[in-house]
Amino acid sequence: MLEALQSLYPQSNYDVFLKHDTHSLPEFSFLVHTRFHFSGNWSLPVRTPIFAAQLVGNGLRKRPTLVISTHLNFTVAAYWLKQLAGIPYWTVAHGIEAWDIERPTLQTALHHADRILAVSSYTRDRILKEQNLNPSKISILPNTVDASRFQIAAKPAYLLEQYNFQPEQAIILTVARLAEAKRHKGYDQILEALPQIRQAIPNVHYIIVGKGKDQPRIEQLIAQLELQDCVTLAGFVPDQQLCDYYNLCDVFAMPSKREGFGIVYLEALACGKPTLGGNQDGAIDALCHGELGALVNPDDVGEIAQTLIQILQGTYPNPLMYKPEALRQKVIDTFGFERFQKNLAEIIKNSPIGAEL
Repeated sequence: MLEALQSLYPQSNYDVFLKHDTHSLPEFSFLVHTRFHFSGNWSLPVRTPIFAAQLVGNGLRKRPTLVISTHLNFTVAAYWLKQLAGIPYWTVAHGIEAWDIERPTLQTALHHADRILAVSSYTRDRILKEQNLNPSKISILPNTVDASRFQIAAKPAYLLEQYNFQPEQAIILTVARLAEAKRHKGYDQILEALPQIRQAIPNVHYIIVGKGKDQPRIEQLIAQLELQDCVTLAGFVPDQQLCDYYNLCDVFAMPSKREGFGIVYLEALACGKPTLGGNQDGAIDALCHGELGALVNPDDVGEIAQTLIQILQGTYPNPLMYKPEALRQKVIDTFGFERFQKNLAEIIKNSPIGAEL
């Protein structure tokens, strides 16, 4: 978002406040006059109030044209700033943090936001239903994907060797954080579907990339289902290797049911991979209502199994899924950075703040 804003409005000055970071990443280039403010060196018990004080203090001193809160929890500080100095603010609603909001202070801050940028129609609809907001103040700004980082390639030889896979072996991949709160990602259902999938595709292998406190329970489930020989928990994978794992698989699958959007779907699609998601959350937006991939009932293990079998056997009734270059181009056209920037520019242009920037 910062890159898009600076491209659209290079004459503006930018102050960026980062709650948990201690420095900016060297591989990202920004306008010379961009100022970064870091709170990550403070201990966790005091970090939140110091971060909020930085926001409000700098806001009162510099009187910015607009404050954009990229996480709903930061919106409370933006609300205080608006009350004290009349400075408008926008906020971004991603997913789980935007649903079932019960904190009165956060509800108030959300209602006073000048614009809410929802990453998907699913997130927008849930906020509207739960918080009784004015629909005209919510715009949809889908997430984007770095197409230069995720590209089509052959199955990496070093990963085939590392896991003792054959090049023609059918591989299913999920990339997700293995946290107790993230069980909605759907990896349990894929594990439960594997015995049925193995009947049709005996040499199929399932890889889960990610780490978290839910791993011991997943390992127990794998043992209960006697899947030790066909499931690999790859653990944490560095960003520079993630593309290799997408290219290793034959289908990316994450039949989630509480996903605000799901950038991992875009990453897999940018690598030209057939992709499966759930039909009850933001994956609907990411997969363009089934145009870019398969949408299944995330609670129906049988449907998940049959759909993955179809995809792996080349019989799923969506020919685009088997045209890697066309699939990649479609996701770039729909969710690439240029499209993201155009979407953001249109939202700003049609808002009262547009004339001031």
